[in-house]
Amino acid sequence: MSTDQYEELYEDYILPHFEDPYHKEEINCASCEHSARNPLCGDTVTLQLMIGENDVIEKAYFSGNGCAISQAGASILCEKIEGKTVPELEQFSAEQMLELLKVPLTATRQRCGLLGFKVLKTLLYSRDTEEAHTE
Repeated sequence: MSTDQYEELYEDYILPHFEDPYHKEEINCASCEHSARNPLCGDTVTLQLMIGENDVIEKAYFSGNGCAISQAGASILCEKIEGKTVPELEQFSAEQMLELLKVPLTATRQRCGLLGFKVLKTLLYSRDTEEAHTE
């Protein structure tokens, strides 16, 4: 793919998710939530999930601040995970997240693109740990 094609993908896919993100808001009825900050650049993402019966993600919301890649990545992630089950998300990989972004990223930019993914994985791990302690 040429540089022009990458730039076009960025403008057609990343920027719309940054400028008009999917579910960028805070909610009061989340089943669980977690936040993280990228220490290299200061980007932040908080992810809130509404988990229904059979561990299905009914709604996914995010809030945060940062570059177009981190915020668009969180938007794309929220859109992708709704309707999935917790076990499906536990199998979701960093490589799959990077594929969702559709644009190649340098190693430094990958940290931005994976910030929402990191929050999701930590949230799922924390949720599993909390459930194990309450049983």
